[in-house]
Amino acid sequence: MRIHLTSVFVDDQETALRFYTDVLGFVKKHDVPLGVDRWLTVVSPEDPEGTELLLEPSGHPAVGPYRAALVQDGIPAASFAVDDVRAEFERLRALGVRFTQEPLETGTVTTAVLDDTCGNLVQIAHSDQQRRAEVRDTP
Repeated sequence: MRIHLTSVFVDDQETALRFYTDVLGFVKKHDVPLGVDRWLTVVSPEDPEGTELLLEPSGHPAVGPYRAALVQDGIPAASFAVDDVRAEFERLRALGVRFTQEPLETGTVTTAVLDDTCGNLVQIAHSDQQRRAEVRDTP
């Protein structure tokens, strides 16, 4: 069993698509009209057949209070692995991305948290275990 699809609720799908592709660097996988909304997914360009992220419309009445509580408590709605949190932080900050947590080392993991402009906090992370695996797998 593996994760095929996960989602984040977004206020505006077109705005979210631009942010997740133009800023974060994902690529659009599916864009299927469903009335006023779309089945809109993005994937990592490094793994185009991998896990899809659904940019899900936030119209359900439970979504607003749920997301507001997560943001108020500083809890990310999603977490993405990066090769170097500090380098990605600098790249994204130069593009105008607002961070609610600058890079922070907590044991073997470095994280930072950003505002996705669509109602969510998103964490970027890298662990020393990832780093050791990458070194081990390099010829």
